[in-house]
Amino acid sequence: MSNQDLSIAAKLINGGVAGLVGVTCVFPIDLAKTRLQNQHGKDMYKGMIDCLMKTAYAEGFLGMYRGAAVNLTLVTPEKAIKLAANDFFRQLLMEDGMQRNLKMEMLAGCGAGMCQVVVTCPMEMLKIQLQDAGRLAAPHQSSTSAPSSSRSYTTGSASTHKRPSATLIAWELFRTQGLAGLYKGLGATLLRDIPFSIIYFPMFANLNNLGVHELTGKASFAHSFMSGCIAGSLAAVAVTPLDVLKTRIQTLKKGLGEDVYSGIMDCARKLWIQEGPSAFMKGAGCRALVIAPLFGIAQGVYFIGIGEHILKYFE
Repeated sequence: MSNQDLSIAAKLINGGVAGLVGVTCVFPIDLAKTRLQNQHGKDMYKGMIDCLMKTAYAEGFLGMYRGAAVNLTLVTPEKAIKLAANDFFRQLLMEDGMQRNLKMEMLAGCGAGMCQVVVTCPMEMLKIQLQDAGRLAAPHQSSTSAPSSSRSYTTGSASTHKRPSATLIAWELFRTQGLAGLYKGLGATLLRDIPFSIIYFPMFANLNNLGVHELTGKASFAHSFMSGCIAGSLAAVAVTPLDVLKTRIQTLKKGLGEDVYSGIMDCARKLWIQEGPSAFMKGAGCRALVIAPLFGIAQGVYFIGIGEHILKYFE
């Protein structure tokens, strides 16, 4: 195996391990973010803590991990593509990938955001359906004694009385709408992920560079972790309005009286008119709390070089 092949394989392993660890730690907060963003001017949940408490009470501890299986399955290729693509574009655009060049760093981040969407869009679309199922079932449960497991899920003309699963939703979408059904909200996902990557990667690179040791040429785990947390949380808050639009558009099953959107502009217009400007920042706190440790862990693992250590055993 060549050094270049070794480097790429190590980057993929690092990104995958980081994604798995990060998602496991922060997924309940991500679930709260989705449910808060999908509230159409109602007060079912007063905030993140209230949402998590009500979810745990109504659905149990595992209810807070609805949709986690989708993320845990797909986050490895998603994070691996994102981190490896950013490194690839940095080296392509900046020769050795080390010198400071903000324009090239932003362009590399843009490339990473465009590459990852291949996995991110279907992953998030499926995850959102599972995360939001409990919110939709709550009013139904309050007016009937039927358990949540009997709540039906419909993706179109077909329905079932079983608890929704990612496999069921994916199959129904593929059967009724083809591959395009799995990529619903692709434009909104690109609109969120490209600006996020443009902001995040240059900010992280510059923050992390402040802690690079001259002898090792690398920053410490703690410094990389904190750099990832700071850059991730700031970038996450900055693109929250775009994330709200993406969540609304990708939510297939609507509650009583909730709007259906024909596109990004239609969603933005209805959100502004019906719920006001503050609606665009729904879940901003949750999103910052999700992204900060997620990218902190990702960058910490990435710079420790777990992938390199693993591959040494196969040489």
